[in-house]
Amino acid sequence: MSGDLKQRLVARALKEGFVAARVCRPDAVPQVMKRLDAFLESGYHGQMGWLAERVHWRGNPAALWPEAQSVLMLAESYAPDHDPLAVLSQPDRAAISVYAQHRDYHDVVKKRLKRLGRWLIEEAGGEIKVFVDTAPVPEKALGQAAGLGWQGKHTNLVSREWGNWAFLGSIFTTLQLEPDTAEIDHCGSCRACLDICPTDAFPAPYQLDARRCISYLTIEHKGPVPKDLRAKMGNRIYGCDDCLAVCPWNKFAVSPSDVWYLARDNLAGPDLVGLAALDDTGFRTKFSGSPIKRIGRDRFVRNVLYAIGNSGLKALFPVAQGLTDDPDPTVAEAASWACGQLTG
Repeated sequence: MSGDLKQRLVARALKEGFVAARVCRPDAVPQVMKRLDAFLESGYHGQMGWLAERVHWRGNPAALWPEAQSVLMLAESYAPDHDPLAVLSQPDRAAISVYAQHRDYHDVVKKRLKRLGRWLIEEAGGEIKVFVDTAPVPEKALGQAAGLGWQGKHTNLVSREWGNWAFLGSIFTTLQLEPDTAEIDHCGSCRACLDICPTDAFPAPYQLDARRCISYLTIEHKGPVPKDLRAKMGNRIYGCDDCLAVCPWNKFAVSPSDVWYLARDNLAGPDLVGLAALDDTGFRTKFSGSPIKRIGRDRFVRNVLYAIGNSGLKALFPVAQGLTDDPDPTVAEAASWACGQLTG
C-alpha cells in the first residue's frame, strides 16, 4: 500500500506543477551538523545571525518534528526564458536575480505544497507540516538525500533532469513512505560556477563565503558594502545568477509550470535612473508582492547607487549627486561614492 501511495503522491505532485518529487527520512543527513558548524566557525554567514540560531534543528531535521517519519522533497522550476547574464553588459540597466523578477516564490510554492498535503491527508491520513524556506530546514541536503539532485560546487542543488533553476519545498509527514536513493555528485572536473564568480566568494569547491557573495551583499548585508567589493558588483542590484547561469546541466532545464515565474517587463533589466528616484512609497508600490520588497527602499537604492557608480556613464552623475544628502546615511555615502567613481 505504501508503494502505491507513494506513486500516486509523486504523480499528484507532478500534476501540481513540481518538476520532481522524491522521499527521504528526516535523519538522512547526519553530515549537515558538521558542515554547519564549520561554516559558522569560519564566520562565512556574515550578518546572518539567524543561521546560528536553532542550530540543533537546522543541523538535524529529525529534531525539528520528532513525530515525522518521512520527508517529501519537491523541486519547482523557475528556469528563465532569456539569458540572465546579458543585462550585465548594459551599464545603464539593473541586473535583478531571475527568481525575484516576479511574484514572491514563497507564496506560489507554499500554496502548491498545502494542496498536495491536503490530498495526502485525504488519501492516507497522518499529519503533515509544509516548509518552503520558512523554517530551519536543510532543504538542499535533504534534496540530495532524497535523490532530487546533488549540491554542486556552488552549493546549490543540481539535477541531471532539470539543471539548477529550481525552488525547493518539503512536506514532513508522520506516514511511512519508501525512501528514494540518494543522488551522487556529477560535477566532475567542471569549475564553471567557481571561475565566473565576480567576487571570488568560493574559498574552495562546495564552500561559500557569504560575506563575499553578491546575493548576500545586495540582500542580507546591512550598511555600507566593503569598498573593495563594490566595483565587482557591477550592475547587480538584487541577487546574482552568475554561478547558476553557467552550469552545463542547465541544458536540461525545464520551463516553469506557472506564469508567475516569467519576468515582469519592468524587472527584466530596469532603468537605473528610475530605480534611483524611488522613495519609500514608490518602492513599496513597485515591488508589492515581490521578494525585493523585504530589503526596503534604503538598502535597495544603496545597491542602485553602487551600480550607477560602476556604470562609467557620466550622464548618471546628477542622479547620484541628487542623493548625496539622502536622509539615510548609507544611501548618502553610496551616492558620494558613486559620484567619485564617475568623476575619477
